[in-house]
Amino acid sequence: EEYAYLERNEFTSEIYKIEVRNMGYFGIGEFKKLLKNTLKLDMTKIKSPTRKEFAFVCFRTLEDQQRALETLNGYKWKGRVLKAGAAKASADPLQKKRAAEANQDDAGKPKKQRTAVEATCPLAAIPYEDQLKQKSEEMSGLLKKYTQELKRLNPQAKPHVDSFKFQGVLPSPNVNGYRNKNEFTVGKNSVGEIVVGFRLGSYSDGSVEVAEVQDLPHLPEQAKWAARSFQTLVRQSKFLPFNPDGNVGHFRQLMVRCSSATGELMLVAGIYSSNLKENEQQELKEELKSFYENVAEDSPFKCTSLYYQDVKHREAGQMVNPVDHILGSTHISDTIQGLQFRISPLAFFQINTEGANVLYQKAIDLAAPTKDTTMLDICCGTGTISLAFAKHCRKVLGVEIVPDAIKDAEFNAEANGIKNCKFYTGNADDFIKSMVKDALYEQDPGKPADLIAVVDPPRAGLHNRSIAAIRSASAINRLVYVSCNPHSAKRNFIELSRPESKQYKGEPFYPKIAVAVDMFPHTTHTELIILFEREQKTKPDETVPP
Repeated sequence: EEYAYLERNEFTSEIYKIEVRNMGYFGIGEFKKLLKNTLKLDMTKIKSPTRKEFAFVCFRTLEDQQRALETLNGYKWKGRVLKAGAAKASADPLQKKRAAEANQDDAGKPKKQRTAVEATCPLAAIPYEDQLKQKSEEMSGLLKKYTQELKRLNPQAKPHVDSFKFQGVLPSPNVNGYRNKNEFTVGKNSVGEIVVGFRLGSYSDGSVEVAEVQDLPHLPEQAKWAARSFQTLVRQSKFLPFNPDGNVGHFRQLMVRCSSATGELMLVAGIYSSNLKENEQQELKEELKSFYENVAEDSPFKCTSLYYQDVKHREAGQMVNPVDHILGSTHISDTIQGLQFRISPLAFFQINTEGANVLYQKAIDLAAPTKDTTMLDICCGTGTISLAFAKHCRKVLGVEIVPDAIKDAEFNAEANGIKNCKFYTGNADDFIKSMVKDALYEQDPGKPADLIAVVDPPRAGLHNRSIAAIRSASAINRLVYVSCNPHSAKRNFIELSRPESKQYKGEPFYPKIAVAVDMFPHTTHTELIILFEREQKTKPDETVPP
């Protein structure tokens, strides 16, 4: 049964997988560039646990797999002759775990499953002051490792590192009920009841159990009501909850967005449609619409915006699962720094609205912009940071890869009467140079350019191409890095600060001040802001000629 998933009538790249060996040490990025750009191979996924000696590459078709085998076997790369062969598909982790448990001695005690609180709010039992102390110690440890590594890589950084200050962790204004966005799973609890809540473990760890969310301290009452109401709908529907063990069923997830400023509530119902006919999909949409149109008059909350999302295996080139608006308004709105923001279903918006007020104010304080400053907002999302900075700056330029987020950013600027912001849609590394040129072109003749970059990337951090583009833009002398996952971002911190090289041209940025903001009380996560500065050196493009 560990390989039964290969027989289903749906796509999995595990069927067309190859193993490439004798690679030596390599980077995933450079190997991907070889496959896609140089050899023109249409691959879907690269997996390499060690990035040394071997990698697995997955394809969509047998033809693509065979072409890759013929091309790569015997290909000379980086002084080595590659060997390529067909690879066995990975076993289904859930079935693998079940088989292992079945083979264990009966004497072994069954492992106790975590509760929903333990799985999602592991610090909830600790007083809040102690949570902050624990997070402060963790961030201090991480920054110490970063600075030690930096001193080894760049001895010239030592005087800068010695004066680098960590200002501790700022508390969240709201400790409970702060999450304005939640993604719930539809499944079953330990006794087989249909539940809309959080998974207690991952599928790859062999867990599919879902627990209710009513006791979780970080969820607002609106979100708890949304989970309860959707649970009622699923339990009375003829359509079934999705089960990843076999990919059967239909109701898969529920995304909930709520606004403390307006009381609006957006629901996005995620439906697995691979096993539904078109008329059944339409029937399910009507069921969703009817249920939320007819919520009882005395209900404490009402759904103001309802979407249907088709959640299944994405097609080639598809970045997100599409959404279909079926009831109410198309957006909700919320307020940060006294500004109103329109939020679309799939756009990024800070999880903790009140915490974002603290976060953005601290970013502004560290950047210290003036009326002569141009701010570059890299990964700008719906423009929240851009618009918060706008009143302190001469001009703000933002870039974001998600087109709908840019539409929201432009709408938000207009709705708030802000006229000194300009937004670009695309990859940050493709636009950084042109944004710098725009800023310098509009600078008053003879005046030194005052450019600040602010980056607030996804959890994985910035791509090294974006770091290289920032490093090579000598007009940028100050950078504020806002990280929601400082452990992942440490790689970027090093890339900003390492000595100049062929890959990273331009003087290094050195850390000056760091401060954390507790955007996620009761969890182990912390947001970290670091101000980086370059040593002032006169460059030809830093002053606009008279």
